[in-house]
Amino acid sequence: AAAVVRGDGEILSQAIASQSDLLVKWGGVAPKMAEEAHALAIDQVVQKALDDANVSESDLSAVAVTIGPGLSLCLRVGVHKARKIAKVFGLPIVGVHHMEAHALVSR
Repeated sequence: AAAVVRGDGEILSQAIASQSDLLVKWGGVAPKMAEEAHALAIDQVVQKALDDANVSESDLSAVAVTIGPGLSLCLRVGVHKARKIAKVFGLPIVGVHHMEAHALVSR
């Protein structure tokens, strides 16, 4: 998932790629398959969040990314994408606790 969030907490957009089909197929989380699915979806999901908010990476003031706990294979995909955006656009990275991110989805 990806979202564009203002500094005051207003959510401008969010985009999600589901892996429910993998969970059903494998009877739960299959880490390597989940990593592959994350890697295949991340660029499109981030772009959709940006497009839906009508912003580009150059409009951002920071990049937040979940850093753990969780499946390191999957978290690494998000961290790699965040580092790439941050480097290209000279943005700071904000690490977010993975479980807090799940809890904040209810907002």
